[in-house]
Amino acid sequence: MEETQKIKLGISIGDINGIGCEVALKTFEDARMLDFCTPILFASNKTITQQKTDLGIDITFNGAKDASQAVDGKINIVNVWKDVPQIEYGQATKEAGALAIQSLKAAVKALKEGEIDVLVTAPINKNNIQADDFKFPGHTDYLAKELKGESLMFMVADSLRVGLLTDHIAVKDVAQAITPKLIRNKVAIMEKSLQMDFGIRRPKIALLGINPHSGDNGTIGEEDDKILKPVIQELFNKGTLVYGPYSADSFFGSNTHQNFDAILAAYHDQGLIPFKTLSFGKGVNYTAGLDKVRTSPDHGTAYEIAGKGIADESSFKEAVFMAIQVFRHRMEYMELTKNPLQKQKIKRGA
Repeated sequence: MEETQKIKLGISIGDINGIGCEVALKTFEDARMLDFCTPILFASNKTITQQKTDLGIDITFNGAKDASQAVDGKINIVNVWKDVPQIEYGQATKEAGALAIQSLKAAVKALKEGEIDVLVTAPINKNNIQADDFKFPGHTDYLAKELKGESLMFMVADSLRVGLLTDHIAVKDVAQAITPKLIRNKVAIMEKSLQMDFGIRRPKIALLGINPHSGDNGTIGEEDDKILKPVIQELFNKGTLVYGPYSADSFFGSNTHQNFDAILAAYHDQGLIPFKTLSFGKGVNYTAGLDKVRTSPDHGTAYEIAGKGIADESSFKEAVFMAIQVFRHRMEYMELTKNPLQKQKIKRGA
């Protein structure tokens, strides 16, 4: 891709009864955003028209049969469905779940086929999306199946980056799920992403302990001593700058996180509670480790404020900027690493 060529940014609209459409449309209501990318929403003209009318959002858009017909400088809508759905703001309906999946599937298809460069996903409801042909707890699991690579849930807000060893599993299953193989894989994905997607040549990674106080030398569980510590030492000896395990209760409060390029938490809430507390509503959920770029805002459907026109688009806007930035970093990384020997010859005048 040429430096001046605009990135085609696909958007799956999520649950139409939530705030997904609102934050997406508000993001591009600011016409300056169209200087950075060409947005392509996978929905329908009539659905977007109703949403912008209900919410008082002042935009115009270009209707397109598919993403290849998108026009630069405009908001583009790919018509995924023809029917006019019933929008019931704040309600979890079966129809809204089905449309969220239609939008996601169409967007992922376009992503795989190269019709869009990156994907930003608006929030879905994990309950009403369940169907015979869609049995995934969320976006990340579906994308991991559809795209190439191994995924890592990576929460990002400026220099604060928090990844998860385990994500959408019950707390009672966490300790058993964390194995040496899993730790090696997730650390490798995180290290590669920091290098390729964020331009950090020698990243420093911290691992948080599984048990309170990282087990207190086996007093409160043995997993940290028997599983985490040996693997951390093994990886460090091989050249990966990975440290820990650190006691999670004081790690963020003491600002220890500022000494690292990324933190790998043992389970969902251990990582996301401090992340969302510190990111002040501007965090981004990034799916690292896959061959395509996908980001999303760090919030859910927010049914309680849906349809009221008061949703804050900050996190969605950050997700857009991050998708663009990561895509650019990847292009640069691929250019620099595709044939280093040839580049050395060119520099020497060979």
